[in-house]
Amino acid sequence: MPPPSNNNVQPPVAPGAGATVDQWLSYLEALHPTEIDLGLDRVLVVFRRLFRRKPSGRIITVAGTNGKGSAVASLEALLQAAGRTTGAYTSPHLEVYNERIRLNGRNIDDASLVSAFERVEAARRGVSLTYFEFGTLASFVALAEAGVDDWLLEVGLGGRLDAVNVMDADLAIITSVDIDHVAFLGDNREVIGFEKAGVLRPRIPAVCADNEPPRSVLQQAAAQKVDLALAGRDYQVQSIESGQDGTLARLVLTHQGREVSLPSGPLPVPSVAAAVVAMHTLEPGLDNALVERALQQLKVAGRFERMLAQPDIFVDVGHNPHAARWLAGRLEAEKNAGSRVIAVYAALGDKDVNGVLEAMKPVVDRWWLAGLAVPRGLSAQALYQRAHSVELDHCECAETVSQAISSARAIARPEDLVIVFGSFFTVAEARRLLLPGNDHDGSK
Repeated sequence: MPPPSNNNVQPPVAPGAGATVDQWLSYLEALHPTEIDLGLDRVLVVFRRLFRRKPSGRIITVAGTNGKGSAVASLEALLQAAGRTTGAYTSPHLEVYNERIRLNGRNIDDASLVSAFERVEAARRGVSLTYFEFGTLASFVALAEAGVDDWLLEVGLGGRLDAVNVMDADLAIITSVDIDHVAFLGDNREVIGFEKAGVLRPRIPAVCADNEPPRSVLQQAAAQKVDLALAGRDYQVQSIESGQDGTLARLVLTHQGREVSLPSGPLPVPSVAAAVVAMHTLEPGLDNALVERALQQLKVAGRFERMLAQPDIFVDVGHNPHAARWLAGRLEAEKNAGSRVIAVYAALGDKDVNGVLEAMKPVVDRWWLAGLAVPRGLSAQALYQRAHSVELDHCECAETVSQAISSARAIARPEDLVIVFGSFFTVAEARRLLLPGNDHDGSK
């Protein structure tokens, strides 16, 4: 519940002319009494003031527990390969807010972002919006102003009641359905699936990348006569092996009689496959060779991103058991005989820490549990207490992610793998430390 109202508290004053992005973000943070306030009523009021009719661009909405950002990035690359202009809205960001709005693959500039904030503020007229709701409407304004052909919109939380869902999709993707954000979405896949399926619209095409979707998703799709392409039923991804040693040659997506080779990483294959399947509807004439070429070099910051070599250091934003299971599989595939996996883990307090650790435990040889000095962040000691029941081998604590990384590097051999994961905050701190040109000794 929101805190009780206090009539003596003065509402924040909107930034004036010439205000910076940071000043606007501080204002957004102070506008609404709660960080998350699911529901479309307030957002719809402002949305209808901003848009009297649906924008001319195609709207592709992406929902799911994990893999949303990878699906958006894949679609972005594929649509641009088809000669289309794109605008993408994703969240959260790693370094700067501008990452949330990309126009033809580039972060929005400050002037355009501030202009979008000003447009929303002018239309708001006293309607209380959360930080995310205000930013979502600003992204719509920015994409409309840019006049892009295709809008790629990542749902923030759930689907049905998420601010992104005020925009009717022309095509929807559900990447996965699993347990996360229990306080807002429920504690089982059927209830969560119903929320994710809220992005579907009657008779629109949609893709579901979950091989075992909850009945609630299938029921919603059937009730609305959605043209649903379902993983495992309407399209398949298979490993094609070559040679007598059984080495993996390639992954092949089969859909509507077409075969497309997919990269095995670093992005989640189901998300990439879903994007390709969506393209068969959006741009059916796009040549397979162009598709494969566009996907070959695709990377997303913070998604199994290699930062350094010898030892290889990866970062990943995975923060729930479903994401951790995928990450464990990637590490198992990446490591060589004799190499160890050294993990640095830092998490927020509302996450299923034990579920994440259980998923990663079979592939990790050494652990460093680190503290996060952010709202909802767990200290290293609090994280260690939660992890006690998992009985991790070779586990130590560090006050910060940077200190944990320095300790992990100190014992890592050239052939070992170091994985830093647990949240966007974890990865942001790691990237600040490890990106070229930054201090690498952990003293900052």
